[in-house]
Amino acid sequence: MKKRRMLKALTMVLICIFMVSACKKNVGTPEDNAVASEPEESAPEEKDTYVFGFTGIDMENPYFITLESAVRESVENAGDTMITKDPASDPELQKTQIQELIDEGIDAIFLCPVDWEAITESLEALKEADVKIINVDTQVKEMDYVDAYIGSDNHEAGYICGEDLIMKCPDGGKIAILECPTQNSINERITGFEEAIARAEKGFEVVARSDTNGEFEKALEAAETIVKEHSDVVAIMCGNDQLAVAAKTAVNLAELKQVIIYGVDGSPDIKKELKKADGQIAGTAAQSPISLGKTAAKVAMDMLNEKEFERETYEEVFMINKDNVDMYGVDGWQ
Repeated sequence: MKKRRMLKALTMVLICIFMVSACKKNVGTPEDNAVASEPEESAPEEKDTYVFGFTGIDMENPYFITLESAVRESVENAGDTMITKDPASDPELQKTQIQELIDEGIDAIFLCPVDWEAITESLEALKEADVKIINVDTQVKEMDYVDAYIGSDNHEAGYICGEDLIMKCPDGGKIAILECPTQNSINERITGFEEAIARAEKGFEVVARSDTNGEFEKALEAAETIVKEHSDVVAIMCGNDQLAVAAKTAVNLAELKQVIIYGVDGSPDIKKELKKADGQIAGTAAQSPISLGKTAAKVAMDMLNEKEFERETYEEVFMINKDNVDMYGVDGWQ
């Protein structure tokens, strides 16, 4: 009888152990469980993609075409997209187009202002829409709105043109200027030029200056008037290469051989003129829209991805003339 009771008790203990084991939940650390579950693989993080806007001053100008292409290449290589607008040197059209870009949901804008003062209202709209502003090539007047600026040393560009003129015309003389007060980059170039020639031992006299609005046709008309009224000018300083081509055309039409012309940009067209033995182009203070574009794109992407970036970047400029033009080639931008 005693043996039977012990057997019955042992059977009950085994049943209880089995029930507890069957009901055990898979809780606690893997070490607590009989079979540890395999860790789930985390899905790869998707890269944020961005939409950029680009508004140049005039997208028929080879300089801005090249600048836009350099920015676009960097943006699209990163998997992002860019919408380009052409204000065609019209500040009101640029204002309208910037609002269109805001409505299209851009995250950031590469901005070359047609008018450095008139652009302020658009800057306010961009800030209100939380769009990052990357100001490129020519500064806006109200720089507090801008998140980053990338441009060339425009003051130095004008200054080295003035220094070159002093060497080529040591006796001084009468000069004319083709400018564009609404574009601060050109303002700085002209200021640098005038500061340089003010240091000449024998003076230069500015006998004419004209606001070209940065346009070839207006520059040509202005240059034709200048050389007709002042056929004794020795030089014409131009705010960019496009204006310099207009001045060259006017000088050729007037058959004035003694006038020399300076531009700023280092465009292929000007470098081709420098190759001509009897050409009137004396030199161009060169910059690189390709380098500017790539730098602007990198700054913009670092900014949006919350990485460190330079708020102001100034690219170096250098003189290209007949003596060194072969080093830079004439088929493209440096």
